[in-house]
Amino acid sequence: MKPETRYARSGDVNVAYQVIGEGPIDLVCAPGFISHVEHMWERPAIARFYERLASFSRLIIFDKRGTGASDPVSSTPTLEDRMDDVRAVMDATGSERAALFGVSEGGTFAALFAATYPGRTRALITYAALLRLMWAPDWTFGITPDFYSAIQTWVFDHWGQEGYLRDLEPELAADPTFPEWWARYQRLSASPGMVKALLEMNGQIDIRHVLPAISAPTLILHRQNDLVVSIEQSRYMARVVPGARYVELPGQAHVPFLTAADDVLQEIEEFLTGTRSGPDPDRVLATVMFTDIVSSTDRLASVGDRRWVDLLDTHNELAKREISRFRGRTIKSTGDGFLATFDGPGRAVRCAQSIGAEIRKLGMEMKAGLHCGECELLGDDVGGIAVHIAARVVAQARPGEVLVSSTVKDLVAGSGIEFDARGRQALKGVPGEWELFAAKAQA
Repeated sequence: MKPETRYARSGDVNVAYQVIGEGPIDLVCAPGFISHVEHMWERPAIARFYERLASFSRLIIFDKRGTGASDPVSSTPTLEDRMDDVRAVMDATGSERAALFGVSEGGTFAALFAATYPGRTRALITYAALLRLMWAPDWTFGITPDFYSAIQTWVFDHWGQEGYLRDLEPELAADPTFPEWWARYQRLSASPGMVKALLEMNGQIDIRHVLPAISAPTLILHRQNDLVVSIEQSRYMARVVPGARYVELPGQAHVPFLTAADDVLQEIEEFLTGTRSGPDPDRVLATVMFTDIVSSTDRLASVGDRRWVDLLDTHNELAKREISRFRGRTIKSTGDGFLATFDGPGRAVRCAQSIGAEIRKLGMEMKAGLHCGECELLGDDVGGIAVHIAARVVAQARPGEVLVSSTVKDLVAGSGIEFDARGRQALKGVPGEWELFAAKAQA
């Protein structure tokens, strides 16, 4: 369930916030450029990230004024305004002293808050913090005014559309569900006018001079190849914040919660609690199978509604029976077929062949698509790129065919299952071309 959204009063502005978990440490997340405390829960990776933080803390998340579910504002919010919002949310939640976790731009005002209000800051954690954006003679890894102006124009012209973050987060390029979610997330999080104001304000940020005043225990995180904020910013921060712990992480993801983030979560948990938990068992290697009745609409038209319902019920029962017999897990019905997972690719192939043979006796034809890869466990459902690939494979299958990816074919070597090559094919929404193979009918 999504946590309840409430509002804290910060001057004349209502700031949306949520509280998750009941841990002994209050942890306030200072959001980056944009956020939306409700829509973010639609993304399983973000939900898992916050749930993991809430497993060892009382987690407090909020939208900055002018963004997300918080009040719109007519003037550009200052860093002082943002600190006021943090204090208002802490007051509303009864938090006298909290650890602050700031991502990118959020790291800017989290660091400023820690220096300004040491009595209310238990610890400071930053990820890819933005200290100063623009180039200066003593800040040569900043960006030039002309380049930043071009960035502002591009972002403003393309706001609310699918695009740039996926290009900057390559791991998301293979996920066909991401672009639509991301475009809507932008539109819900900020209007084009507010985005323009935020970008203009960010160009004026420079908090370097306040960093030596931070007295709270500080953890600084940054991925080595971050494509948005130079790692030199965090290296500088680590040199000037007294006693700071600095950790460089592999990879280039600028946003820590859209892709794999176990290393970030482990570092934060250990820093705040002194212990490091292993990653949640939310990913497993599995063979994903999609089945689909061929020409179901035509079949319905030929036999009539009542007869078709009877045939479909019979198909459903035998499909679930065969999935169980081959030690698979039925995930859900897709209307004219099933999604199932197996812990062995050989059993998955033989199950698909068996279902096809059984429903052929009913005068129906089926096709199946299989792929083996890492799946995300989403309660009773599964997700991830492996599921998307299997769905694309079944779309390429011919009537009566059990079509598999090369991964499945390679993993069943020695099983006696034989295949015919179907060549390299492009799968919609999946990068590159994939070798596909049709399993030969059982003797």
